[in-house]
Amino acid sequence: MTALAHEPCPTVDDGLSPAAEPEVRDLDEVLWQAWKAMELPEGYRAEIVEEFIEVSPTGRRRHTVIINRLRRALEAHLADGDHAAYQDGNLIYRRKVWIPDLFIAPEDLDEIPDEEDLGVDASGVRAVFEVVSPGREAQARDRKRKRRAYARAGIPLYVLIDDFDGDGTVVILTTPDPDKAVYADEHRVPYGTDAVVPDGPAKGFVIGEAIVRP
Repeated sequence: MTALAHEPCPTVDDGLSPAAEPEVRDLDEVLWQAWKAMELPEGYRAEIVEEFIEVSPTGRRRHTVIINRLRRALEAHLADGDHAAYQDGNLIYRRKVWIPDLFIAPEDLDEIPDEEDLGVDASGVRAVFEVVSPGREAQARDRKRKRRAYARAGIPLYVLIDDFDGDGTVVILTTPDPDKAVYADEHRVPYGTDAVVPDGPAKGFVIGEAIVRP
């Protein structure tokens, strides 16, 4: 997704001193209410990533091709289990909202509802996948801001498919540390070499040339 608009709000210390906690809660609520009230033209989406509402258009052709290859392959891999691959869903976590390119969750999403029935509770999501779009803001969102956000939510697996990292790289991030908002384990695989999901419902799933080829 390429960032279209970036609406800044005051930055708040994540350390959350006692004095800062009400300010953080107030900001989260303001962003939450603003997000719920937004009316976007067709083809755009809005997310709350850290202390910002970010609006972006749907992906370019290359982005769409990769995501559809990935989803078809994941559906086959997950066919005999109790999890499935989803697109265009709201992941909700503490008044934050993300719309990953793809995510893995229970086959019955009613098992992991959010409080206001606007999407799913991120705590029940087992993996997220993002295909990095061109542009500095889009790349920073997927490589940095969403990486912190997904780790903070404790999502076990984050996979980036990144055409713009060298000649192309698949990054597999596991072992989230929610307190530090980091993934402890990072495995980087250049295009041309198979990247293998190490654990979870998609264990053994291969991201290789069949998915990332031009």
